[in-house]
Amino acid sequence: MLPLETKAAITGLTSPLLVKLAGLPELAEGQFPLERMALDLRSVPRHAMTPELLDLRWGALVGAQPLADNAPDSLLSQAWSSGRPMAALQGDSAIAKPGDVLELDPYRQRAAVRYRRGDNGNVLFATERCNSYCLMCSQPPRQVEDDWRVQHLCDLVDLIDGTEPSLAISGGEPTLLGDGLATVVAKCSERLPDTHVHVLSNGRLLGDVDLADRFEGLHRHLTWGIPLYGDHYALHDYVVQSEGAFAQTLRGLYALDAARQRIEIRVVLVKPSLERLEALVRFILRNLPFVEHVALMGIEPIGFAKAHHAALWADPADYTAQIQGAVDALSRRGTDVSLYNLPLCTIPESLWPFARQSISNWKNDYLDACSSCAVKHRCSGFFSWVTPQWTSRAIIPIELDLEAA
Repeated sequence: MLPLETKAAITGLTSPLLVKLAGLPELAEGQFPLERMALDLRSVPRHAMTPELLDLRWGALVGAQPLADNAPDSLLSQAWSSGRPMAALQGDSAIAKPGDVLELDPYRQRAAVRYRRGDNGNVLFATERCNSYCLMCSQPPRQVEDDWRVQHLCDLVDLIDGTEPSLAISGGEPTLLGDGLATVVAKCSERLPDTHVHVLSNGRLLGDVDLADRFEGLHRHLTWGIPLYGDHYALHDYVVQSEGAFAQTLRGLYALDAARQRIEIRVVLVKPSLERLEALVRFILRNLPFVEHVALMGIEPIGFAKAHHAALWADPADYTAQIQGAVDALSRRGTDVSLYNLPLCTIPESLWPFARQSISNWKNDYLDACSSCAVKHRCSGFFSWVTPQWTSRAIIPIELDLEAA
C-alpha cells in the first residue's frame, strides 16, 4: 500500500499549488509549461545539478528531507534565498516520482498525490457531497460548498499525461456539480481525447434530460458507472437509504441512453442484493438492454460499511451459485460482466476469467496466506483495511496442478 499523502516541509508558497513532478526526461519532452512543473531533485544526477538547471522557471523544487541530501548546499542556499517554492517530502520516498502530479499545501504542510503515472486507479475527485446515504459508502458524504473543485480539476487535467489510458470521476455524487461536471468532461476531451473517462454516479439527477444531454458527444470515450442494488424499489432504496432513489436512477439511465451514452451497471455484493442477484440480472436484461457492462463488486470494508457489518456482510463462498447464475445469464445475452474485489479462492475456477485486478494500487494488499498462492499475480487481493470479520472463510493458497496444465 502506497499512501497518497505525506508530510512535507513547504516554503515559498502562500496557497496550495498543483505541479507536475519532473525529472530531466520530462524537461526534455517539453509537454508541460515549465512554471507548472516541479523539479524532482531526487531524480537528477549530481553531475547534472547545475545553477543553470535550478535557475529555470520551475513552479517549485521538490526533494526528500533533508534537501541537503538531494543537491549541494551552495545551490540549495541560492534557491532558498530567492524565495523559490520548495518542498521536502517526508516518509516513504516512493510516494511520488517524475510524471506524478502533486498538490503542495503550505497551510497543512502536506504534499498530496493527485495523479500517479502508471497507477491503475487515478480518480478526479469531484465533490464530497452526495444525495444518497448508502449503507456501505466508502466515502461518507459531507455537505460542504466545493464548487471550487471544477476549476481545480480542470487545472489537474492540464497536468495529466496525454497517454493516460483511463480516469475515473467520482465523489460524492459528481452530478451535484451540474454544468461543472460537463466542464470537467469537456476539459478531458480537450486534453485527454484518447483517455477512457468513467463517471461514477448514482444517476439520480440525470433524469433531468437537459443535464444528460450536456454529455452527448462531449467525449468519445466517456462511460458511466451507475449502481443498481435490486429489482424492486424497496430493496434499492433501502441500500442507498433514500426514498424514491430507484425510480430516479431508472429515469437517469433512460436519459443517458437517449443521450447516446455508454453505461455500466455496478452491483456491490451486499447481503440484501446477493439474495436477489439473479432476479436483479433478469431485471437488467429485460428493462435495460442498452447496458454494455455489469460489474459485480465485493464490498469495501470502510466508511459506513463498518457500522453495518451484520446487515451487509455475506461470504461470497456461500453465494457461488447466485454469482455463477448471474454471470452465466449476462454472458448468454452478450452483456460483458466482470467480478471486482473478489479473491480467486472465493469463487469457482469457472468464474476466474471474469475476475479483475480491480483494487487501486494505493489501497491494495494481500494476506499472509497469499504468499504461497500460485495465482496471486492475477488475483484482486484485498483492500488494505480488510479485517477478519470481512474475510471469507474460503481464503486459502491455490496450488496449480502442473501436470494438468
